[in-house]
Amino acid sequence: MPVAATGDYDDANIFARILRGEIPCKRVYEDEFALAFEDINPQAPVHVLVIPKAAYRSWADFSGRASDAEIAGFVRAVGAVARQLGLEAPGYRLLANAGEDAHQEVPHLHVHLFGGRPLGPMLAR
Repeated sequence: MPVAATGDYDDANIFARILRGEIPCKRVYEDEFALAFEDINPQAPVHVLVIPKAAYRSWADFSGRASDAEIAGFVRAVGAVARQLGLEAPGYRLLANAGEDAHQEVPHLHVHLFGGRPLGPMLAR
């Protein structure tokens, strides 16, 4: 079962509010461990966010505190979303920002899944 938030997790963040049903989202996928929904400001034809249902700020927080079942469930959910959206064959990009220097805007672990067109190089040179 998902673990509770730690003392420094902001349970007022927008993803926590979405998980509690306080803010609507366009759901793409949901299971015991993860929720996937369309990004409200898409950066590609397909832009979906996948979040764990429990309160984790980052990959470091998640990998350090989550149960093996939560980790496996979340990783499997990301793959299931890519397959469900038909992105496996043409390709897709996963992006997870962690912390201020990476411009993480919401302090809840989330993976951006981009696809639907050639995405080009990952970083500008």
